[in-house]
Amino acid sequence: MPTIGWFEILIVVAIAIIVLGPKDFPVMLKKVGSWIGAAKKYVNNIQNEVSNIDIEENKIEKKKEKNDE
Repeated sequence: MPTIGWFEILIVVAIAIIVLGPKDFPVMLKKVGSWIGAAKKYVNNIQNEVSNIDIEENKIEKKKEKNDE
């Protein structure tokens, strides 16, 4: 899997500044940052729900094992 280094990031930033202009670049960074933050929250919520389901299933299995004894 290819990795992105600092030089590649610098090239992307330079192209973005040229295309968007120096006035709109900070606005775009703020929007991208909020999108990334929302995506992280969404993924974190999904991970928490999956782990909660796993914990609940383990509790149910333990109760069944106790009742079978």
